[in-house]
Amino acid sequence: MSVLTSPPTSSGSGEKIPARRHLGWRGKATAVVAAALALTAGVVAPAPAADNPYERGPAPTTSSIEASRGSFATSTTTVSRLAVSGFGGGTIYYPTSTTAGTFGAISIAPGFTATQSSISWLGPRLASQGFVVFTIDTLTTSDQPDSRGRQLLASLDYLTQQSSVRSRIDSSRLGVVGHSMGGGGTLEAARSRPSLQAAIPLTGWNLTKSWSTLRVPTLVVGAQADTVAPVASHSIPFYTSLPSTLDKAYLELRGASHFAPNSSNTTIAKYTLSWLKRFIDNDTRYEQFLCPIPGTSTTISDYRGNCPHSG
Repeated sequence: MSVLTSPPTSSGSGEKIPARRHLGWRGKATAVVAAALALTAGVVAPAPAADNPYERGPAPTTSSIEASRGSFATSTTTVSRLAVSGFGGGTIYYPTSTTAGTFGAISIAPGFTATQSSISWLGPRLASQGFVVFTIDTLTTSDQPDSRGRQLLASLDYLTQQSSVRSRIDSSRLGVVGHSMGGGGTLEAARSRPSLQAAIPLTGWNLTKSWSTLRVPTLVVGAQADTVAPVASHSIPFYTSLPSTLDKAYLELRGASHFAPNSSNTTIAKYTLSWLKRFIDNDTRYEQFLCPIPGTSTTISDYRGNCPHSG
């Protein structure tokens, strides 16, 4: 006896279409043989693609990348300049929990005459999104960009090899950020150490204008009204000199001054975070905020880049 497996349905004309029925023992036998043949021939369901092991935190949204804090609770530890060599100490901000695994790490350098307090707002903001962040002091506040670049690298070496949070860090996923001469130092550090995953000079200043040998994905951030490091003689030449094959972008802050990175700035934070996530964590969930290239707006006077990114 046949048994209905689903109720009758109707065609578009209102005609009743008979429900599917069991095929009986012959149909079952045929189905079993077909399945066995498929397995014998090696026809199997494809395995799901492996997840990116470096993703940290929930899927991003516009509101999450613009928020002042991310999903990770953070802690801080102070590093005395007397306990280190090659740079002036600083403050480490890091996710408190270790359940997500290790994290990428970033060192951030201040500008000429400034201390780490001038860029400290970025520490907890980036750490709460899943990074270990080191805001550093330089040996002297008058150190030039080449020196600041060496100090950024020295601070990363300390962070990954000697610091109290070194076990939380994946030493293969590192980046550098800096303001003004610290931004110039960021370019110096990236050129010297091509194994870095990301570099972001913020309203950078450097007498060197050509960076054609730099191989680290770089986001150059300039300020439209900068009179200390005018974009026409600093940020734009930096960007245009980078290799055309490099993952790179230029963001110009509308109406902003040289000192825009010295206080909490949503535009700086959202694109800095997206760049670091995309290239340090290889987290392509953040590609949507970088490509297609963002248009001009009330906060952006210019944005250039090469999309899609290859890294």
